[in-house]
Amino acid sequence: MGITLTVILIGVIIFCAHLFSAIYSRTKIPDVLFLFLIGLLIGPILGLVQPAHFGAVGRVFTTITLIMILFESGIGISLRGIRKSLKGLLSLTILNFIVTVIVVGGLVFLFTKLGLIQSLMVGAILGGTSSAIVIPIIDQLDMLEDSKRILIFESIINDVLCIVFTFSLLQAYNLGEIKIGLMTLKIIATFIIAAAFGVLGALVWSAILNRIRNLENSTFTTLAFIFIVYGIVELLGFSGAIAALVFGFTISNVSKIKFSMFRYSNRLETTELDSRERGFFSEISFLLKTFFFIYIGISIQLSGIGLLVFGLLLTIIIYAIRIPAVSLTIPRDTPIKDATLFSVIIPKGLAAAVLASVPLQQGVVGGEVIQNLTYAVVLLSIIMTSVLIFLVDKTKLAEVYQALLGKFNKSMSANAH
Repeated sequence: MGITLTVILIGVIIFCAHLFSAIYSRTKIPDVLFLFLIGLLIGPILGLVQPAHFGAVGRVFTTITLIMILFESGIGISLRGIRKSLKGLLSLTILNFIVTVIVVGGLVFLFTKLGLIQSLMVGAILGGTSSAIVIPIIDQLDMLEDSKRILIFESIINDVLCIVFTFSLLQAYNLGEIKIGLMTLKIIATFIIAAAFGVLGALVWSAILNRIRNLENSTFTTLAFIFIVYGIVELLGFSGAIAALVFGFTISNVSKIKFSMFRYSNRLETTELDSRERGFFSEISFLLKTFFFIYIGISIQLSGIGLLVFGLLLTIIIYAIRIPAVSLTIPRDTPIKDATLFSVIIPKGLAAAVLASVPLQQGVVGGEVIQNLTYAVVLLSIIMTSVLIFLVDKTKLAEVYQALLGKFNKSMSANAH
């Protein structure tokens, strides 16, 4: 009976996911919020389902979903677009991350009993945005493609920054000193090597894709190859997420990129994904995304009221920090509507929740406070992002954001698109 009800529930959830997408088209309330609230309801609120029920399968599922979302995002990025977005992307990502780490870390140090390094860990964990949440949200929004690309790449880079800084601070906690140079080298190496694997993997697959298509039921083989690339990069200690994104970008732009290894070969002919394959990957991504956000809601652990209130304060401050960071760094020709959305789309996600548990597992003093405080901000930031997207579209809150953005940047374009 239990299995039968579970199967029925899965069917209902899939139908609801399409219904939530339709609701978004009318109300501008992201479907992510509804899915997250379902998980929150059946998980920590009612206690019907717990993350432990999924065991190791839960982690595997979230990883596969992340790979799929990143790969599909990479497919939609053009070579010309990445060149245009690069400057604003790096400025926004670095400034927002560093300021968030310092401000959040400082507040945690002042208002809790955590030491300086532990407080900075909280700042590092909460310094980024969640690619797995940002990408599905912006797919539904009316924004310029250049703006979407900046948000996508910012969230990917943030994931890496959060991981590297958090583990570096853990090392600093054990050694009793912070090594800035070592952290910088780790970040640079992670990006370069992971991207190189993504490019190389895409080129190899592109060269044999036409032959693979002759096999029966071969569409899944592309995903299988991406999983292999992701796994190898992760085993080597670098970012599989970057590799998956770059893989998708390369294989969708291979005809526009000149590589000498193919230029002088008559036997190797590269090819890109066709419309049938792109449609298939889009459907798979939608299905995985549906259950992914429910799983995130289930995985959230609600802490005491004191940490929830402090988490709310930190969340509000994180959103306040974002306004000058956006205004000072994004391209000058960005429409004010896009700039406003830049300011509100900064949800924390599963990466932050996973990193929050590491200090506790490593025996760091105050590890439980770090974990519970992070869970509170993850929960509140997802809700706040969804609510703010709705409010800036339907109310006069957009005018408030526009006025605040204008205070920092008088030359920002006020032209809507």
